[in-house]
Amino acid sequence: MRALTISAHGGLEQLEVRDDLPEPVLRQRSDVRIRVRAAALNHLDLFVLEGIPGVKITPGWIMGCDATGVVEEIGPDVRSVSVGDVVVVNPGLSDRSCEWCLAGEQPLCPNYRVLGEHVPGTIAERIVVPAWNARAIPAAIDPAVAAGFPLATLTAWRMLYTRARVRPGERVLIWGIGGGVAIAALQICKQIGAEVWVTSSSPAKLQRARALGADHVVDSRDDVVAIIRGATRKAGVNVVVDNVGEATWERSLRVLGKRGRLVTCGGTSGPMVQTDVRRLFWHQWDILGSTMGNDEEFDAIVRELRAGRLLPPVDSVFPLEDGRRAFERLASAEQFGKVVVRVAPDD
Repeated sequence: MRALTISAHGGLEQLEVRDDLPEPVLRQRSDVRIRVRAAALNHLDLFVLEGIPGVKITPGWIMGCDATGVVEEIGPDVRSVSVGDVVVVNPGLSDRSCEWCLAGEQPLCPNYRVLGEHVPGTIAERIVVPAWNARAIPAAIDPAVAAGFPLATLTAWRMLYTRARVRPGERVLIWGIGGGVAIAALQICKQIGAEVWVTSSSPAKLQRARALGADHVVDSRDDVVAIIRGATRKAGVNVVVDNVGEATWERSLRVLGKRGRLVTCGGTSGPMVQTDVRRLFWHQWDILGSTMGNDEEFDAIVRELRAGRLLPPVDSVFPLEDGRRAFERLASAEQFGKVVVRVAPDD
Protein backbone atom coordinates (compact mmCIF):
# COMPACT_ATOMS: atom_id res chain seq x y z
CA MET A 1 0.00 0.00 0.00
CA ARG A 2 1.18 3.52 -0.80
CA ALA A 3 1.11 6.29 1.80
CA LEU A 4 2.82 9.55 2.77
CA THR A 5 4.95 8.77 5.81
CA ILE A 6 7.67 9.88 8.17
CA SER A 7 10.07 7.66 10.10
CA ALA A 8 11.45 10.39 12.36
CA HIS A 9 10.52 13.89 13.44
CA GLY A 10 12.13 16.87 11.77
CA GLY A 11 11.63 18.98 8.68
CA LEU A 12 10.02 18.44 5.31
CA GLU A 13 12.92 16.19 4.28
CA GLN A 14 11.43 13.49 6.54
CA LEU A 15 8.36 13.08 4.32
CA GLU A 16 8.47 10.02 2.10
CA VAL A 17 5.97 8.25 -0.13
CA ARG A 18 6.25 4.53 0.54
CA ASP A 19 4.62 1.70 -1.41
CA ASP A 20 5.52 -1.20 0.87
CA LEU A 21 3.13 -0.67 3.78
CA PRO A 22 0.72 -3.45 4.80
CA GLU A 23 -2.95 -3.10 3.92
CA PRO A 24 -5.06 -2.26 6.98
CA VAL A 25 -7.55 -4.93 8.06
CA LEU A 26 -10.75 -4.90 10.08
CA ARG A 27 -9.98 -5.64 13.73
CA GLN A 28 -13.39 -4.99 15.29
CA ARG A 29 -16.86 -6.04 14.22
CA SER A 30 -17.76 -2.35 14.01
CA ASP A 31 -14.86 -1.36 11.71
CA VAL A 32 -15.03 -0.19 8.11
CA ARG A 33 -12.31 -0.12 5.48
CA ILE A 34 -12.20 2.90 3.19
CA ARG A 35 -10.41 3.36 -0.12
CA VAL A 36 -9.20 6.93 0.25
CA ARG A 37 -9.87 9.32 -2.62
CA ALA A 38 -8.38 12.47 -1.06
CA ALA A 39 -6.91 13.65 2.23
CA ALA A 40 -6.43 17.21 3.46
CA LEU A 41 -3.71 18.82 5.55
CA ASN A 42 -4.12 20.76 8.78
CA HIS A 43 -1.64 22.72 10.86
CA LEU A 44 -1.63 19.75 13.22
CA ASP A 45 0.24 17.81 10.53
CA LEU A 46 3.14 20.26 10.76
CA PHE A 47 3.22 19.79 14.54
CA VAL A 48 3.31 16.01 14.08
CA LEU A 49 6.13 16.35 11.57
CA GLU A 50 8.15 18.48 13.98
CA GLY A 51 7.28 16.34 17.01
CA ILE A 52 4.69 16.84 19.75
CA PRO A 53 5.85 16.37 23.35
CA GLY A 54 4.52 13.10 24.74
CA VAL A 55 3.33 11.79 21.37
CA LYS A 56 5.40 8.96 19.90
CA ILE A 57 5.47 7.67 16.35
CA THR A 58 6.79 4.47 14.83
CA PRO A 59 8.79 4.36 11.56
CA GLY A 60 6.57 4.41 8.51
CA TRP A 61 4.11 6.66 10.33
CA ILE A 62 1.25 7.66 8.02
CA MET A 63 0.49 11.38 8.03
CA GLY A 64 -2.86 13.18 7.78
CA CYS A 65 -6.10 13.63 9.73
CA ASP A 66 -8.84 14.33 7.18
CA ALA A 67 -10.09 12.03 4.43
CA THR A 68 -12.89 11.11 2.10
CA GLY A 69 -13.23 7.85 0.24
CA VAL A 70 -15.33 4.84 -0.70
CA VAL A 71 -16.29 2.08 1.73
CA GLU A 72 -14.73 -1.21 0.60
CA GLU A 73 -15.50 -3.54 3.50
CA ILE A 74 -17.62 -3.43 6.64
CA GLY A 75 -17.68 -5.44 9.84
CA PRO A 76 -20.69 -7.65 10.66
CA ASP A 77 -22.11 -5.16 13.18
CA VAL A 78 -22.06 -2.15 10.86
CA ARG A 79 -25.44 -0.74 9.83
CA SER A 80 -24.75 2.98 9.34
CA VAL A 81 -22.82 2.73 6.06
CA SER A 82 -22.65 0.21 3.23
CA VAL A 83 -20.04 -1.01 0.80
CA GLY A 84 -19.83 1.49 -2.05
CA ASP A 85 -20.84 4.52 0.02
CA VAL A 86 -18.77 7.67 -0.35
CA VAL A 87 -17.93 8.87 3.16
CA VAL A 88 -16.14 11.56 5.11
CA VAL A 89 -14.16 10.66 8.21
CA ASN A 90 -14.27 12.18 11.68
CA PRO A 91 -10.58 12.21 12.74
CA GLY A 92 -11.35 11.91 16.46
CA LEU A 93 -11.37 8.43 18.03
CA SER A 94 -12.79 7.65 21.47
CA ASP A 95 -13.25 4.49 23.50
CA ARG A 96 -17.09 4.72 23.56
CA SER A 97 -17.21 3.33 27.10
CA CYS A 98 -16.05 6.08 29.50
CA GLU A 99 -18.42 8.42 31.34
CA TRP A 100 -17.74 11.22 28.86
CA CYS A 101 -18.47 9.07 25.82
CA LEU A 102 -21.64 7.72 27.40
CA ALA A 103 -22.71 11.33 28.04
CA GLY A 104 -22.15 12.14 24.37
CA GLU A 105 -18.96 14.15 24.90
CA GLN A 106 -16.46 12.06 22.96
CA PRO A 107 -13.74 14.78 22.73
CA LEU A 108 -13.37 14.64 26.54
CA CYS A 109 -12.71 10.90 26.54
CA PRO A 110 -9.50 10.17 28.50
CA ASN A 111 -8.48 7.88 25.64
CA TYR A 112 -9.29 10.37 22.89
CA ARG A 113 -6.97 10.10 19.90
CA VAL A 114 -6.67 11.85 16.56
CA LEU A 115 -5.85 10.16 13.28
CA GLY A 116 -2.36 11.09 12.15
CA GLU A 117 -1.36 12.31 15.61
CA HIS A 118 -1.88 9.42 18.01
CA VAL A 119 -2.54 6.66 15.48
CA PRO A 120 -1.47 6.33 11.83
CA GLY A 121 -3.27 8.77 9.59
CA THR A 122 -5.22 9.17 6.38
CA ILE A 123 -2.82 9.98 3.52
CA ALA A 124 -2.84 6.37 2.41
CA GLU A 125 -4.60 4.29 -0.20
CA ARG A 126 -6.72 2.60 2.48
CA ILE A 127 -7.65 3.25 6.10
CA VAL A 128 -9.71 1.39 8.72
CA VAL A 129 -11.83 3.31 11.23
CA PRO A 130 -14.83 2.54 13.44
CA ALA A 131 -18.09 2.90 11.53
CA TRP A 132 -19.24 5.70 13.84
CA ASN A 133 -16.35 7.79 12.51
CA ALA A 134 -17.68 7.66 8.94
CA ARG A 135 -20.73 9.38 7.44
CA ALA A 136 -22.12 8.85 3.94
CA ILE A 137 -22.23 11.87 1.64
CA PRO A 138 -23.39 12.41 -1.97
CA ALA A 139 -20.91 10.93 -4.43
CA ALA A 140 -21.07 14.09 -6.55
CA ILE A 141 -19.31 16.25 -3.94
CA ASP A 142 -15.81 17.24 -5.08
CA PRO A 143 -13.39 14.92 -3.21
CA ALA A 144 -11.03 17.84 -2.52
CA VAL A 145 -13.86 19.77 -0.83
CA ALA A 146 -15.05 16.72 1.11
CA ALA A 147 -11.53 15.89 2.27
CA GLY A 148 -10.98 19.40 3.57
CA PHE A 149 -14.29 19.56 5.40
CA PRO A 150 -14.29 17.44 8.61
CA LEU A 151 -11.61 18.58 11.08
CA ALA A 152 -11.74 22.34 10.48
CA THR A 153 -15.52 22.56 10.22
CA LEU A 154 -16.12 20.30 13.20
CA THR A 155 -13.66 22.29 15.31
CA ALA A 156 -15.16 25.64 14.34
CA TRP A 157 -18.73 24.40 14.80
CA ARG A 158 -18.10 23.31 18.38
CA MET A 159 -16.20 26.53 19.14
CA LEU A 160 -18.96 28.82 17.91
CA TYR A 161 -22.23 26.96 18.46
CA THR A 162 -21.50 24.83 21.53
CA ARG A 163 -18.81 26.70 23.45
CA ALA A 164 -19.09 30.42 22.61
CA ARG A 165 -22.79 30.26 21.68
CA VAL A 166 -22.54 33.04 19.13
CA ARG A 167 -25.84 34.83 18.56
CA PRO A 168 -27.17 36.86 15.62
CA GLY A 169 -25.91 40.43 15.62
CA GLU A 170 -22.93 39.77 17.88
CA ARG A 171 -19.48 40.98 16.87
CA VAL A 172 -16.85 38.28 16.37
CA LEU A 173 -13.12 38.71 15.78
CA ILE A 174 -11.28 35.89 13.98
CA TRP A 175 -7.50 36.05 13.95
CA GLY A 176 -5.44 34.89 10.98
CA ILE A 177 -7.92 34.29 8.19
CA GLY A 178 -6.67 31.82 5.62
CA GLY A 179 -6.39 28.60 7.60
CA GLY A 180 -9.11 25.98 7.67
CA VAL A 181 -10.57 26.65 11.14
CA ALA A 182 -10.56 30.43 10.66
CA ILE A 183 -12.36 30.19 7.31
CA ALA A 184 -14.88 27.70 8.69
CA ALA A 185 -15.44 30.04 11.65
CA LEU A 186 -16.12 32.93 9.27
CA GLN A 187 -18.62 30.87 7.29
CA ILE A 188 -20.39 29.65 10.43
CA CYS A 189 -20.57 33.13 11.97
CA LYS A 190 -22.13 34.52 8.80
CA GLN A 191 -24.61 31.63 8.79
CA ILE A 192 -25.57 32.57 12.35
CA GLY A 193 -25.90 36.24 11.42
CA ALA A 194 -22.97 37.68 13.34
CA GLU A 195 -20.89 40.72 12.39
CA VAL A 196 -17.42 39.40 11.61
CA TRP A 197 -13.99 41.01 11.82
CA VAL A 198 -11.01 39.11 10.40
CA THR A 199 -7.28 39.80 10.39
CA SER A 200 -4.34 38.92 8.18
CA SER A 201 -1.08 40.49 7.08
CA SER A 202 -1.92 39.49 3.50
CA PRO A 203 -4.06 41.91 1.45
CA ALA A 204 -4.96 39.04 -0.88
CA LYS A 205 -6.30 36.95 2.00
CA LEU A 206 -8.30 39.89 3.33
CA GLN A 207 -9.82 40.35 -0.11
CA ARG A 208 -10.75 36.67 -0.27
CA ALA A 209 -12.29 36.94 3.20
CA ARG A 210 -14.41 39.87 2.01
CA ALA A 211 -15.69 37.68 -0.80
CA LEU A 212 -16.67 35.02 1.77
CA GLY A 213 -18.71 37.55 3.73
CA ALA A 214 -16.38 39.17 6.26
CA ASP A 215 -17.88 42.51 7.33
CA HIS A 216 -14.57 44.09 8.37
CA VAL A 217 -10.98 43.23 7.46
CA VAL A 218 -7.92 44.48 9.34
CA ASP A 219 -4.24 44.19 8.53
CA SER A 220 -2.80 42.35 11.53
CA ARG A 221 0.32 44.53 11.36
CA ASP A 222 -1.83 47.55 12.25
CA ASP A 223 -3.18 48.34 15.71
CA VAL A 224 -6.05 45.87 15.61
CA VAL A 225 -7.27 46.74 19.09
CA ALA A 226 -7.43 50.49 18.45
CA ILE A 227 -9.16 50.01 15.11
CA ILE A 228 -11.88 47.74 16.48
CA ARG A 229 -12.44 49.65 19.72
CA GLY A 230 -12.62 52.88 17.77
CA ALA A 231 -15.14 51.49 15.31
CA THR A 232 -17.29 50.03 18.10
CA ARG A 233 -17.12 53.12 20.36
CA LYS A 234 -14.96 51.20 22.85
CA ALA A 235 -17.51 48.40 23.18
CA GLY A 236 -15.19 45.83 21.60
CA VAL A 237 -16.34 42.47 20.31
CA ASN A 238 -18.53 39.84 21.93
CA VAL A 239 -16.43 36.85 20.87
CA VAL A 240 -12.80 36.34 19.88
CA VAL A 241 -11.72 33.19 18.01
CA ASP A 242 -8.04 32.79 18.84
CA ASN A 243 -5.99 29.73 17.89
CA VAL A 244 -2.74 31.72 17.60
CA GLY A 245 -1.93 31.85 21.31
CA GLU A 246 1.06 33.82 22.60
CA ALA A 247 1.28 36.32 19.75
CA THR A 248 -2.35 37.46 19.95
CA TRP A 249 -3.64 36.58 23.43
CA GLU A 250 -3.08 39.95 25.11
CA ARG A 251 -4.69 41.80 22.19
CA SER A 252 -7.58 39.34 22.14
CA LEU A 253 -8.42 40.27 25.70
CA ARG A 254 -8.01 44.01 25.14
CA VAL A 255 -10.46 43.94 22.25
CA LEU A 256 -13.00 41.83 24.16
CA GLY A 257 -16.07 43.65 25.46
CA LYS A 258 -17.86 43.22 28.77
CA ARG A 259 -19.12 39.67 29.30
CA GLY A 260 -17.20 38.71 26.18
CA ARG A 261 -16.09 35.20 25.34
CA LEU A 262 -12.66 34.16 24.11
CA VAL A 263 -12.67 30.69 22.56
CA THR A 264 -9.48 28.90 21.58
CA CYS A 265 -8.57 25.59 19.97
CA GLY A 266 -4.82 25.97 19.67
CA GLY A 267 -1.67 28.02 20.02
CA THR A 268 0.24 28.05 16.75
CA SER A 269 2.56 30.82 17.95
CA GLY A 270 3.19 29.24 21.36
CA PRO A 271 1.26 27.70 24.27
CA MET A 272 2.07 30.00 27.19
CA VAL A 273 -0.11 33.09 27.67
CA GLN A 274 -0.61 35.68 30.41
CA THR A 275 -3.92 37.04 31.66
CA ASP A 276 -4.57 39.92 34.05
CA VAL A 277 -7.06 38.24 36.37
CA ARG A 278 -8.37 41.62 37.56
CA ARG A 279 -9.64 42.44 34.07
CA LEU A 280 -10.98 38.90 33.74
CA PHE A 281 -13.29 39.19 36.73
CA TRP A 282 -14.04 42.90 36.34
CA HIS A 283 -15.33 42.49 32.78
CA GLN A 284 -16.81 39.07 33.57
CA TRP A 285 -15.21 37.36 30.60
CA ASP A 286 -15.50 33.68 29.69
CA ILE A 287 -12.32 31.97 28.46
CA LEU A 288 -13.29 28.78 26.67
CA GLY A 289 -11.23 25.89 25.40
CA SER A 290 -12.50 23.67 22.60
CA THR A 291 -11.26 20.56 20.84
CA MET A 292 -12.77 18.78 17.83
CA GLY A 293 -16.45 17.80 18.28
CA ASN A 294 -18.83 15.07 19.42
CA ASP A 295 -21.07 12.75 17.40
CA GLU A 296 -24.01 15.15 17.47
CA GLU A 297 -21.84 17.99 16.17
CA PHE A 298 -20.34 15.75 13.50
CA ASP A 299 -23.84 14.84 12.35
CA ALA A 300 -24.70 18.55 12.25
CA ILE A 301 -21.79 19.51 10.01
CA VAL A 302 -22.32 16.53 7.71
CA ARG A 303 -25.90 17.74 7.19
CA GLU A 304 -24.41 21.06 6.10
CA LEU A 305 -22.03 19.30 3.70
CA ARG A 306 -24.84 17.23 2.19
CA ALA A 307 -26.83 20.42 1.68
CA GLY A 308 -23.91 22.16 -0.03
CA ARG A 309 -23.29 24.63 2.79
CA LEU A 310 -20.08 25.62 4.63
CA LEU A 311 -17.99 24.19 1.81
CA PRO A 312 -14.30 24.99 2.38
CA PRO A 313 -12.39 26.78 -0.36
CA VAL A 314 -9.63 24.59 -1.78
CA ASP A 315 -6.27 26.29 -2.07
CA SER A 316 -4.43 23.59 -3.98
CA VAL A 317 -4.45 19.87 -4.79
CA PHE A 318 -1.33 17.70 -5.08
CA PRO A 319 -1.02 14.06 -6.15
CA LEU A 320 0.20 11.62 -3.53
CA GLU A 321 3.64 11.42 -5.08
CA ASP A 322 3.99 15.18 -4.53
CA GLY A 323 2.89 15.02 -0.90
CA ARG A 324 5.99 16.89 0.24
CA ARG A 325 5.02 19.83 -1.97
CA ALA A 326 1.63 19.89 -0.27
CA PHE A 327 3.38 20.22 3.09
CA GLU A 328 5.61 22.93 1.67
CA ARG A 329 2.54 24.87 0.63
CA LEU A 330 1.00 24.54 4.08
CA ALA A 331 4.26 25.48 5.82
CA SER A 332 4.55 28.61 3.68
CA ALA A 333 1.43 30.06 5.38
CA GLU A 334 0.48 31.53 2.00
CA GLN A 335 -2.52 29.27 1.43
CA PHE A 336 -6.14 30.41 1.61
CA GLY A 337 -8.27 27.36 2.23
CA LYS A 338 -7.43 23.69 2.28
CA VAL A 339 -4.32 22.03 0.91
CA VAL A 340 -5.36 18.61 -0.36
CA VAL A 341 -3.54 15.44 -1.35
CA ARG A 342 -5.25 13.43 -4.08
CA VAL A 343 -4.62 9.83 -3.12
CA ALA A 344 -6.55 8.10 -5.92
CA PRO A 345 -7.85 9.28 -9.30
CA ASP A 346 -11.46 10.42 -9.27
CA ASP A 347 -13.92 7.61 -9.96
